[in-house]
Amino acid sequence: MRVALVGLGTVGTGVIRLLDANRELIARRAGRIIEVRAVNARDRNRDRGFDITRFDWVDDMMELARRDDIDVVVELIGGSDGPALALARAVLSAGKPLVTANKAMLAHHGLSLATLAEQSGIPLKYEAAVAGGIPVIKGLREGAAANEISRVYGILNGTCNYILTTMEREGRDFDEVLKEAQELGYAEADPSFDVDGVDAAHKLSILASLAFGTQIDFDAVDIGGIRNVTAADIREAAALGYRIRLVGMAENRADGLFQRVQAALVPMHHPLASVEGSLNAVLAEGNFVGSLFFSGRGAGEGPTASAVVADLIDIARDEYGDPFAMQVEQLARQPKADSGDTIRRVYLRFLVQDKPGVLAEIAAAMRDAGVSIESVIQRGAHEDGSVLLVVVTHDSTERAIDDTLRRLGGSDNLIADPVIMPILG
Repeated sequence: MRVALVGLGTVGTGVIRLLDANRELIARRAGRIIEVRAVNARDRNRDRGFDITRFDWVDDMMELARRDDIDVVVELIGGSDGPALALARAVLSAGKPLVTANKAMLAHHGLSLATLAEQSGIPLKYEAAVAGGIPVIKGLREGAAANEISRVYGILNGTCNYILTTMEREGRDFDEVLKEAQELGYAEADPSFDVDGVDAAHKLSILASLAFGTQIDFDAVDIGGIRNVTAADIREAAALGYRIRLVGMAENRADGLFQRVQAALVPMHHPLASVEGSLNAVLAEGNFVGSLFFSGRGAGEGPTASAVVADLIDIARDEYGDPFAMQVEQLARQPKADSGDTIRRVYLRFLVQDKPGVLAEIAAAMRDAGVSIESVIQRGAHEDGSVLLVVVTHDSTERAIDDTLRRLGGSDNLIADPVIMPILG
């Protein structure tokens, strides 16, 4: 099977190394040899650690969609639009299978690309787009295909998980750990997509479609990140028996689809609490299979290349189905659920003036909004005179929590905006 590889960054070079290292094993499992025939990348002269002259270098990536000596195209350049999307459309329209690791493109254009694949009767494969080397796409699309999935959630961004677990172990604040993560290569120079939750939201929207048989709706994902998580939050969470993780969660409710990425408190005994460093994990709850747990390395050269090559092996064996487990026309169009009806216990962190009556003001606002307090932690004053006040609620609707914060909105006693994190049940 003759492959064209577009993009020779970390993952692209990993794909070539993996195909070289496991050539005979892959051929036996695929039923035929899989070889890279042509490549395209931005820099032809960059040293990638192998002889690039053994491949046909193509300056115009669009040519690969038309070449008769190419059976499959692998897209690894990234980006939701632009060259990646143009290439994907050209490849599928030409009747060639496409393998991609591009979660942003799938989150925004997955349905139209899946329609092109269906019309041509060819595979569109994307295991590497979500959770790197963890076979969660195949697990949901095939292994759990007989189940009605009610909820899918997990840790979907390794950069955020590395930062949070480092803060946890070393007691340092976000900015300091982020800078170190950038120096070590765990975080990009512009980390916004990761730390602001956008990357995890791309992946969550894809998982939700597969899990629930619904159309991808990235625009309906409520997105939050980890910039406002402090070392103090992590200490207080630990004192309460929790760890803080960036959690993407999707639920198929009676009133629509709930999708959210947000920093949350995870009980110490919960499987997600033990997921540390750059690892990813996904849980899905099926009505017959029960709870499924997928965990492993969610990014990097080896895991992501492993997922790409696994897709190539499936194509070589003619083992593939509809990209989103059913025909696009059968995917339900779900409205966005009313998040105000969501019932959660919540962690609220306030930074307040050190003077009498502040706690009473907060308690009164919560009382008037119908929010019941489970516990309160108040620490001594900092050098600047501010006081950290943490409130954990009983089960409350998000609407009531929002009402509480509106009532406190004009208070001179609040030094900074409150931080809200749900407590995972």
